[in-house]
Amino acid sequence: MNEQIQQKTIDLARGLFLVRYNGAEDKTSPPVVRVYADRASLNNCNIITGPDVVNGTLFAPESALVVSVARPSRLIVEVTAGRAGGSTAANIKIEPLTQGHQAQGQHAQGQQFQGQQPKGQPAGQPFDTFEADAGLDGAGVGELSDLKLLAHVAGLGDVTVGTNTWIAGPSAPARIEGISLDWPNKPHDLDLQYAVKFARPQRGDNQFVPLGTFAGTRGRALAITGFSLEATGPSVDRYLISAETIFLGAPALRVTGNRIVVSGPSGREPLVGLKLNLEERRVQAAPLAPQQPRRAEPVNPAPRLGGARLEGRVRVFRSRHSAVKTTG
Repeated sequence: MNEQIQQKTIDLARGLFLVRYNGAEDKTSPPVVRVYADRASLNNCNIITGPDVVNGTLFAPESALVVSVARPSRLIVEVTAGRAGGSTAANIKIEPLTQGHQAQGQHAQGQQFQGQQPKGQPAGQPFDTFEADAGLDGAGVGELSDLKLLAHVAGLGDVTVGTNTWIAGPSAPARIEGISLDWPNKPHDLDLQYAVKFARPQRGDNQFVPLGTFAGTRGRALAITGFSLEATGPSVDRYLISAETIFLGAPALRVTGNRIVVSGPSGREPLVGLKLNLEERRVQAAPLAPQQPRRAEPVNPAPRLGGARLEGRVRVFRSRHSAVKTTG
């Protein structure tokens, strides 16, 4: 691999994202950052820059560009040294741009057109109006999608993604050393708690913590070897948790239920991939007995860490509310 070039691959969900070049180790000749979609994502991922610059290229810190993603896509961040023998260490941050969420029951006005007012239309009213859905039972789609997973990943630092998005995972396995869940718009009648464990007992090992609490370590090279997640509250039977995990050297597992407990075959394998999802059950049924963790289902063979380069110097950070995941 060329020592003058470093690459990271990022999976982006549908949305609009700001890519900011925050800083570089080499102050006199900072590396050049190039951002582009991989070949399979060219039709779904658009790089937006100024009219008089090279598309997708950031030449110095404090510069930025925007990425518009129509469908889930893979973005490549490539950093090239600014001079022969120069550093490729760069600090790049990717964060989602959002227009916020419309409150339930609020009316959304359609586009207003100037011209002659239609007959029977009160003066000053828009020609077209649309009403947002309101009064839905249970948590809305927006509430469930607000659940965020933060993980401290070896070689990458803190990475934050939304639901149903891999941290590390099949294409870029990496040791996960700490986990935190955040859910700003959580339903009032549902709660989540979670716990992690290590190969060697640590303080707080396998003890449940509430939402917003970091469970694990940072900077100690201690990989998580087990993960538990439990839903509680009056409406717990309305929701279903699913988790896909990869432990080093073991097949990928998918577990669903109101309480999940996962680990590798021996209980000592590092967790190198995690994806969580939470969805509302469409049909409610009174449980006959407390629900137990369901049988783990193999998904895909897990890649090993042997071929992955985890010590790259390109540092790509996510904002706390990002909906992206690092894959390389």
